[in-house]
Amino acid sequence: MTTIYLVRHGQASFGAASYDQLSAKGEQQAQVVGDFFKHTLKERPLVLAGSMQRHQQTAQLALAQSFDDASIQMESAWNEFDHQQVFAKYDARFNQPELLKQDVELIANPRAYLAKIFDGAIDRWIGEQYDHEYHETWLGFQSRVERALHGLCQQIDATQPRQAVVFSSGGVISVAVGQVLGLNAKQIFALNWSIANASITTLRWTDGGLQLLSFNEHHYLKARDAELLTWI
Repeated sequence: MTTIYLVRHGQASFGAASYDQLSAKGEQQAQVVGDFFKHTLKERPLVLAGSMQRHQQTAQLALAQSFDDASIQMESAWNEFDHQQVFAKYDARFNQPELLKQDVELIANPRAYLAKIFDGAIDRWIGEQYDHEYHETWLGFQSRVERALHGLCQQIDATQPRQAVVFSSGGVISVAVGQVLGLNAKQIFALNWSIANASITTLRWTDGGLQLLSFNEHHYLKARDAELLTWI
């Protein structure tokens, strides 16, 4: 029996020239995750991370607080879908993130505003009618994540670790949970929007099957500082 901890990366740099790097708050969140693992995991885990900068940074900062001798297996199969392309196909302003950020800062409820864009963009992507416009289709992304999860379970069977930690993104984690629970695409992305930065979702691999133990845990962030709880 192995417990799998799926960690969403810390807060990235929304509106910056490069989204794919942690903000100062994201770095703090990653360190808090590491401190949480230091006090909860009793032995060095198997560690994997996507190849995106925000995945690698979160993994490195977290492990520096907990298991600084652990190696990180970099696996691009755990990377997020190209959210900028998916959103830009729906709203061209995503091609200029700095301008979009300016607009968002003028809105009273930016999370609700972005949620509306998110829902529209995702509906367009998963509808298959426009598959030819995307580098990676929804079905392609879903299949990639399922292969990554299957590969992890095979590695667990071969090496028998008690714990495995994967640093990834909200879309990937949502698909993994959707596979375990048998959710459809709309249900999967309803989960995606609720996943907090640097939160942990926990699965158990036992007797050849996956079980969901917890979803979107973030109490350790609020316990440290309520301002560390973010979604964007």
